[in-house]
Amino acid sequence: MATTQVIAPEKNAASNSERVPDPCVVVIFGASGDLTKRKLLPALYHLEQANLLPKDFAVLGVARRALETTFAPDMKEGIIAGGGVEESEAQLGPFVDRVQYFAMNFDDGDGYDALKKKLAELDGKFNTQGNRLFYLATAPEYFSDIINYLGEHKMAQPEKDKDGKTPWVHTIIEKPFGHDLESARALNDEVNKVFHEDQIFRIDHYLGKETVQNILVFRFANSIFESVWNRNYIDHVEITAAESIGIEGRGPFYEQAGALRDVVQNHVMELLSFVAMEPPISFQSEAVRVEKVKVWKAINPIKLEDTVRGQYGPSTIGGKAVPGYREEDRVSPESQTETFAALRLEIDNWRWAGVPFYIRAGKRLEKRVTEITIQFKQPPMHLFQGGECHNTEAVEPNLISMRIQPDEGISLRFGAKLPGPSMDLSPVQMNFSYADAFGKSSANGYERLLLDAMLGDGTLFTHRDGVEATWALMTPVLKAWKENPLKDLPNYAAGTWGPEAADELLASQGRKWRKL
Repeated sequence: MATTQVIAPEKNAASNSERVPDPCVVVIFGASGDLTKRKLLPALYHLEQANLLPKDFAVLGVARRALETTFAPDMKEGIIAGGGVEESEAQLGPFVDRVQYFAMNFDDGDGYDALKKKLAELDGKFNTQGNRLFYLATAPEYFSDIINYLGEHKMAQPEKDKDGKTPWVHTIIEKPFGHDLESARALNDEVNKVFHEDQIFRIDHYLGKETVQNILVFRFANSIFESVWNRNYIDHVEITAAESIGIEGRGPFYEQAGALRDVVQNHVMELLSFVAMEPPISFQSEAVRVEKVKVWKAINPIKLEDTVRGQYGPSTIGGKAVPGYREEDRVSPESQTETFAALRLEIDNWRWAGVPFYIRAGKRLEKRVTEITIQFKQPPMHLFQGGECHNTEAVEPNLISMRIQPDEGISLRFGAKLPGPSMDLSPVQMNFSYADAFGKSSANGYERLLLDAMLGDGTLFTHRDGVEATWALMTPVLKAWKENPLKDLPNYAAGTWGPEAADELLASQGRKWRKL
C-alpha cells in the first residue's frame, strides 16, 4: 500500500494554454555535445507531448562538424533512449522533421551571416516569426565569441517586422559562468553589452527539478512548517550533494573546476537560498531574485578553518578496483584539485542568526544523493528520564529531510512510544514519495527551464547580481586553498563519505552528519 496519497483535485489541462510560448526557433550552439542528445531534445519533446510547444516551432543545432544528414536521426535516438519514448508515437516523426542542423565555427564571423540567412529560411518554412531562443551549450571559452558575433550581426536585438512587431530574442547560457568573481563580472559585462538583462537566462539545471521548486511550496504553502522555520526552533541545516561516480574521463575540465566551482558555487548555493530566503511578495522573477540575493549577501565571509577539502584515493567498490583522482586520465599526479568540499556557513540575519549551515559535495562518495536536512532543537527539558523510560537515548531530534535526488520525497522524523507497559521511545519516520504520489516521470528537469526561457520568465534562472554574490563568497575560499596546499592528498578512499576533517567540522560543535 502506498504511503503517499494525492488528495487535491487534478489540474485542469485547459490551463496549460496560457503557458504555450510564441512561435520560435530554438538554436543550440554546441549541439553535437552530449547535453543536446541526452537532455535538451528529450525535454523539448516532452513539452511537445504535453502540448506546451507552439504549433510553429523548429530546432536548429549548430556545431562545427558536418552532421547535416545524421543530426536529426541521432536526436531521435536520444529522445527514444533518454526520454522514455516509444518509436511508434505519432508525435515523434513530425517533431523530428522540425529538427535542423547548421555547421559552422563559433569564432568565424562569416559563418554568422550564413546562420542569419538559415534562420530566415526557417522562419519562412515553419512560420516562426523571427523569435529566437539561443542556447549556449558550448565550452565556456566560446561564450564571448558567440555573444559578440550575435550582436555584430544584429541577431541579438532584432528590428520590427513589416507588421510593426518586434520579435523576441532570449539567450540561455550554461554553467560554468566564470571561474571566479573577476571572470564572472567580466563575462557579465560582455553579455550585457549585447543583450539586455531580461533577455539573459543563466541556467542551473537543479532549478528545473520538481523537488527543488517544491521547497518553496513546502515552506510557504504550509503554515505548520513556516512558523518554525527559524533560529528559535532549528538547530542546524545540512545540504549534501554527493556523487558515487568519479570524473568520468573529464580530467582537463575537472582540473580547472573542482568540487567548489562545479557544484557548490551554483547548485548548492541555489538550494541554500530556497531553504533560507524570506517569503517573496510574489513568485514573479524579480521578487524571488531579490530574496535569494539577500540570503547570499547575508552570509558571513567564510573562514579557512570552516572549510574542508578532499580528494579521493584508490579503493575497491563492489569487488572492483577504482583509481584515485590522481590516477585518472589527464589528471596531474600532484593535483591539488578538490573532489570534495565541505563548508560551515553562517547567515547573519534575524531569521538565521546562530544557526549553522553545513554543506558538502563531492565525487566518489558512498552513494549518489542530494538531500537537505533541517534538524530541530531538542525540547528544553526531558520528561523521559528515569522511571518507566529505559531508553532515554532514543529521544532524537526532529528532522525534516528533503530528498532532491534520487527517490525524490520528504520525510519527517519524530518520537513515538513503543507498545508495552513502560514509557519507552522510538524514532519513527513519516515519508512522502513523489513516485508514489504522482507516478514516475521521464522528465529530466530541463522541460520547465526551456519553457520558461521561451516565455521570458526568469524566476528559476540566475541574475547577474546572484552570480556575482555567490562568486564573492567562494573566490576567497579558492584563493585561501591555493595559498595553503594540502600535503595529505588523497585524504579519503573512494566509496566513503569524504575526509575525517568533514566529520570534525560538525563534531567540534557537538553535531554529526545525518546518515544518508
